[in-house]
This record gives sequence, structure tokens and C-alpha cells, in this order.
Amino acid sequence: MPPQASDWTTLAQKRADEKKTHVSFPQLKYPSLRDEWIRDPINWLQGKAMDDGAEGLWRVNDKLYDLSDFVKKHPGGEEWLELTKGTDITEAFEAHHINPATEKLLDKYYIRDASSPRNSPFTFEEDGFYRTLKRAVYEDLKKIPKDVSKTSNMITDGLFLSLLCTSVFACWTENYYLANIWYLLASVSLALLTVACHNYIHRKTNWRMYLFNMSMWSYRDFRVSHVISHHLYTNTLMDLEISSLEPFLFFNPRKDKPLHARLGFITELFLFPFIFLLSFTKRFLSLFLRRDFFRRHYRWHDAIGLLLPVWMCLISGSPVLHVVYTWLYINCTGSLLFYLIGVNAAHHHPDAIKDGDQPKSETPDWGLHQVEALLDRKDINGNTFAVMTFFGEHTLHHMFPTLDHGILKYLKPIFLEHCEKYQANYKVSTQFQMVIGQIRENLRTEFKSIEAL
Repeated sequence: MPPQASDWTTLAQKRADEKKTHVSFPQLKYPSLRDEWIRDPINWLQGKAMDDGAEGLWRVNDKLYDLSDFVKKHPGGEEWLELTKGTDITEAFEAHHINPATEKLLDKYYIRDASSPRNSPFTFEEDGFYRTLKRAVYEDLKKIPKDVSKTSNMITDGLFLSLLCTSVFACWTENYYLANIWYLLASVSLALLTVACHNYIHRKTNWRMYLFNMSMWSYRDFRVSHVISHHLYTNTLMDLEISSLEPFLFFNPRKDKPLHARLGFITELFLFPFIFLLSFTKRFLSLFLRRDFFRRHYRWHDAIGLLLPVWMCLISGSPVLHVVYTWLYINCTGSLLFYLIGVNAAHHHPDAIKDGDQPKSETPDWGLHQVEALLDRKDINGNTFAVMTFFGEHTLHHMFPTLDHGILKYLKPIFLEHCEKYQANYKVSTQFQMVIGQIRENLRTEFKSIEAL
């Protein structure tokens, strides 16, 4: 039996003070390698493989599969299976495959049952919230117009064209004030393009996902940190988007949260401008730190971001040094804007459940947890441009990440119907309230009981 709500805060804090233990889900193993100094996607995948009991295969629920012969046939692209080999892919399999017929394909590759229980709290009961919703969504998708994704594509392509033009003008003009205007427009274009490309990273291999790398970040790394980690284990200790920012920022409540983390809304202004470039630098240095890194993770498209300064230099005709520092300003400002959009989008608010807060169940339905772990913004949802560039329609995107953002608004009625049926705690806010909430969340050190959620 779980502890009473009145005792939960004390018990949760005790667990938090004990090293290598979960807080909200004490039955789970503390994530291996979570606190290593290099907190990158390779490190996260290695740690997950140590904990998942997949025995070098692919695990779905309590069964092991050998998908080696299916990797190159995978409709979503071989990269997804290549990255997740040796891990438990239950959450990824459920969230990324809406068609119920997909599950039958697994039988062909079954090897044996797993010898250990899953190291995940989440469940997917046939009559539970998520699977019931997924079946309803599968039927609803048949009624949606087939060309709704065109708007998303036009927005993304327009932002890419805007980045190419404004970055050149920022170098070309000799007028100081005009140069700064073009630099700001280029920075905004880079930030919004990077957000918009996130729409394509979740899906099967496509050319627009490569535009994400214009930021000097790697869409492949983002597929791990964001898609495979954050989306599937939102706000838990398995969420790499939270752990990778520690010890500078602590978005999970902790009694011993340092002052710079409590004042994270100030600290982030000094950290966020450099993350794009730091991500590239970390991957480059890993070539020397890991002998097999190039073979396993580094790819040709990691250098796509370097094409932007080359383009600026060739088209503007400006001196190389002028181009380089203009590009660095654009990249750093774009990085700041991207992360400010991200941390104020949905998850970092006192009303969103975080590791340490008392869950309603220690084995929650995965979909219900997603609803608990975020807030939607009513002033962002509904507008396709805002949804594409500010991580809008966030709850439905977490539920069905492979769907184009332009489709999600059509699924809202069936989603709300299921929220009412299953008494899901769906929460709606505004962008301004999310900014205030993020400041409050940085300051928060106390865990919440069910009554407070």
C-alpha cells in the first residue's frame, strides 16, 4: 500500500536524500550513469541498457525480440532501431505506432520472455486511458483532410529561407542599426526554425529534420534526449532534458537545491546562449574520448550547421572574421531564444507533476502521466504558426508524437472526451502564466501530495 498523502512529503524527501533511489517511484532502479560528468545521449543509452533487462535485444513489455533483420525494413527508418538496441522500447513502441496491426509484426521476431521486471513505472492496459484513446484516434485520423501537413511544411521552409536571407543581410549591410536588425531577425529565424524542425524529428527519415542541424545541434542527439528520453519518461529521473542541465539548473524539486538553481530564471540567461555550440563541441570532443564514437554515433550531418557561415561568406562577400563573429552572435542568440521557448512551453510549472511529487499510482497509465506532467497554453493552441514555433498542442503531441503538428487540433474533441471519461487532470494555462510558473518551479523545493496536484 502506498503511504498516506499526509506522510508523503516526509517519505519522499527521505528517499531524495538517499543516493541511488527513486523518489516518486521507489520500486525502480536509480538510472545508471545518470550522474556521470558527461551527460549526453550515448551515456544515457548506455545507462538505460544496463537497467532494462533487454539482454542486447529489443524489449517490449516482458518479451524480448531480435529486430536485427527488420532494422533496414523499418518504415520509420533504421535509425530508431539502431539507437534503441539493447533497451526497453515499450513506451516508444506504444507512442510511435498508432495502427493496432503493428503489434502483430512483433510475433515474427520473438525470442523469449524477459528474466526481470520492467524498470519503468508506466502501464498500457488494454482498457486504460492511453490505449483506448489511441484506438479512437486511429479511427479519427481517417476523417482528417490529407493535405493538412502542407501548412507545417510551408512554415518550416519559410523560416529556413528567412534564415538564409537575414543572415546574409546581417553581414552585407554596413549600416550599424540595419545590421543589428538583420542579426536579430536571423536569430529569431534560427530559433523558430529549430523548434519547427522538431515536428519532423519525431517522424520517419525526411529531409526537413536535417534543417535542425543548422543550429549546430544534432537531430540524432535530439532524437535520444527529446524523443526517446523526455517524451517517454517526462519529468522523471529518466528525463535527459532535465538531468543534462544539472548541476546548473534543477527543475525537479529538492530540499538541497543550490541558490543558483533556485534563481534558475537568471542562471539560464547565462547558460542558454551557449548550448547549441556546446552540444557540437561535446560531440566533437567525444571523437577523442570514445574510440568507437565515430562508428556508433557521429555522422556527416553533424557538420550541416557550418554551411550557414560558409553561405554567409560566399553570398555577402564580407571578410571571414566579420562573418564568423556575426554567425556566432546569431547562433548564441538563437540558442537563448530556443531554450527560453522550450523551458516555458509546458512542463516547468508547479502544477505539473515532477519527480518527488506523489503520483496517484506507482504504476500509472502512461497517457495519464503525460497529462499530469504538462500544461497546455490556450493562447498558443489553435494557431498553426504558433503551434509549430512554440511547441504548441503539447499534450496531444506527447500522446502522438509522430503526427504532424497541423493534425493535432483535429483530435482535440476526442481527446477531451477521453479526459472526461477517465478523469484525467488536463490543465490549461497561458504563455504568460507559464513564464511565471517556470520561475516558481525553479524556486520550489517542497514535494507535492496528491491533494496539491
